[in-house]
Order: sequence, then structure tokens, then C-alpha cells
Amino acid sequence: FQVRPRKPRGLGAVPAPAAMASPAVSPDSSSHEALSSVNSAPACSPTSDSENLSPDELELLAKLEEQNRLLEADSKSMRSMNGSRRNSGSSLVSSSSASSNLSHLEEDTWILWGRIVNEWDEWRKKKEKLLKELIRKGIPHHFRAIVWQLLCSATDMPVKNQYSELLKMSSPCEKLIRRDIARTYPEHEFFKGQDSLGQEVLFNVMKAYSLVDREVGYCQGSAFIVGLLLMQMPEEEAFCVFVRLMQEYRLRELFKPSMAELGLCIYQFEYMLQEQLPELNIHFRSQSFLTSMYASSWFLTLFLTTFPLPVATRVFDIFMYEGLEIVFRVGMALLQFNQAELVQLDMEGMSQYFQKVIPHQFDSCPDKLILRAFQVKYNPKKMKSRLEKEYAAIKNKEMEEQIEIK
Repeated sequence: FQVRPRKPRGLGAVPAPAAMASPAVSPDSSSHEALSSVNSAPACSPTSDSENLSPDELELLAKLEEQNRLLEADSKSMRSMNGSRRNSGSSLVSSSSASSNLSHLEEDTWILWGRIVNEWDEWRKKKEKLLKELIRKGIPHHFRAIVWQLLCSATDMPVKNQYSELLKMSSPCEKLIRRDIARTYPEHEFFKGQDSLGQEVLFNVMKAYSLVDREVGYCQGSAFIVGLLLMQMPEEEAFCVFVRLMQEYRLRELFKPSMAELGLCIYQFEYMLQEQLPELNIHFRSQSFLTSMYASSWFLTLFLTTFPLPVATRVFDIFMYEGLEIVFRVGMALLQFNQAELVQLDMEGMSQYFQKVIPHQFDSCPDKLILRAFQVKYNPKKMKSRLEKEYAAIKNKEMEEQIEIK
């Protein structure tokens, strides 16, 4: 994958699906170095990993850190505001000025990512902390196709050779897939129209996967993930990445017919809510506003049905490197950010708020969302060992009771 770094001018001549990624998801739209100081986010200052960095890389990181100091200061001022939602909104708009100052870094960022791709093995082994920080800042959208494939080791999979044969076969899920295709990114140009290229390749990938994994077959939410992949890369590559995501990123367990893993994720998220936002948790319970009512789609579609694509793709960048932890972090950050408004609403009001207000709060500054997410307390050891065992014990007891009833 020898990518020759090019200057990011005249980027229009890109293959159609890649070009359809929103222009907001671009090299100059991302910077949040300040997040590195919080939980499980290793510090990445200009001296971090310095023995492996060139002077150019050190200079770029120093520039990024300076911009993030502006973002962090802006974020703190936003948190200190306790006025109406209108005030919060104006704060968000004004904060975008800090991000706009990053435009002069576009060319440096472009060259750096070209170097990362060409020296991938070295970066994964020797500059892992730095790579993590750069991914959190956002992968430039013209590099996403190759970087996502490299991140999940989907560049040389044997299943790719089966793809054309799988398309010749029939799947029992074909009718279901056809029915749902038009509901996947219905407003996106690539997927508009019954005979559009987007709908055809989306059908192909979903059908092929339903044949290689007959236990899972087809699950509706998964089409949004495949759709995002198809905006970045050809269908054979998207198929391989999706297979890898299902195998290695807990997605297969989420999409199994029993959806047991989704139940576990909801249980873990409820624990975080109860521990970190007890007042909001009590309010949700008093209104019978169940966690599954708003958070299920977060886990099943990785926020792709929640946020506009530029913001959701930034979250997906991090998911590709760090897994489902980012879903817990972003979800909790959203609740922290909106707690004051939510505790004043009834169930119907909260439902409307989750559908209409929350999705667009970070349109102009996705960096703020990522920054807030990495300020959330998250204990992977507790989530893995203690809560998984607790949930398994609860489900086993439920099964025993059902057997007794039968």
C-alpha cells in the first residue's frame, strides 16, 4: 500500500463513493489533543514517543497541541455556562473559531498520514500511542478506506476471493434485505433511488455476509455500518472489513438473533449512568424511560443513525481502533451534557429531545464531543470482569425461572 503523499488541493477527482463522504470529515476538521490527559488516554505531548519521531512530526504535534489548548479552554467555558439551551448553542457556534484556525495544518496532516500508511507496521509497533491520538483527532477522509482496512487487518483476507461466488448464490434473507435497503441512508445521494449503485452494492454485501454467517444472517442495523464502509471503498473491500468487524469487534454477538450482547451493553451502560449521573438515573426511572429506548441504536449502529455523517464518522474512526468503549464514552458524554434539560422533561419530551435536539448539538464541532467522551470515567476491568459476571448470573436465573414456569 505505497501511498505517495499529495497536497490536499483539488481533491474532487476521487472515486465516487469516497468523494461522497461529507466534506466536514476532512483533515482540517479534527483536533483534540487535550483529551489525552484523561482516563485511559495516554498523554501525547510533543515529547511523547519522541525518540521515534522526526522533527517534522514533533513540530506538527506541537501545533496540534496548541490548537487543542484553545478547544479545551473553550470546552471548559461551555461547561461553566448554566443558562438556557440557547446559550449553550451559541457557545458551540462560537467555539468553532478555534477549529477554523487549523486550516494551515491541512498539508502537514496530509503528508503525515501518507507516511503513516506507507510505514504502517512501524507505526503500529513503535508509535502506537501517537497513532491512537492522531486517530482520535480524525483520519483524513481520503485516507479512511486504507486506514480502516489496515486497522482491522482486512487487507488480505481469503474470504475476499469467495465474494463473487457468493453473489451467484441465493440467500434466505434476500427479501428482508431488499425491503430494508431503501431505509438505509435514504437522504444520501449514493443510496437514493431503487436502481442506484449504492443500493445495489449494499444489497450485494449484506447478501454475501448472510451466506457466510448463517447464524446471524441479516440484521437491519448492520446495513448502516456497511453503508458507511461503501461510502469509502469498493464493495469487495467493504465486505472484508465488515466480516472482520463482526468477528473481532463484538458486533457478531450484538447482531445474533438473541441479541444477548446488546442486553449486556445496556446493563453495563446503566451501571455507568447510575454511578456517574444518579440524579438523571432516578428521573429516567420515575418516568419509566428505559435505557434501551434511547441507547440500543447507539450500540447497534455505532451512532450512524444518531449523528450526521461527519460526526458519526469521527466516532467510527475511534471505534475501528479502540472498539465499543467509544460508544459507552460518547453516550455518557451526551447524557452529561444534557442532564440539566432532561431532568425537566417527561417521557414524551425526552423522546423528542433525543430524536431532535441531541443529534445536532455537535455538528459544527465534533472535537468537543470527542473531548467530552474521553473525560468520562470508564473502567474496562470492571466492565469486563464484574459486570459481565453479574449480567450472566441474572440471565441464568431468569432462564431457570422460565424453565420452572414451563
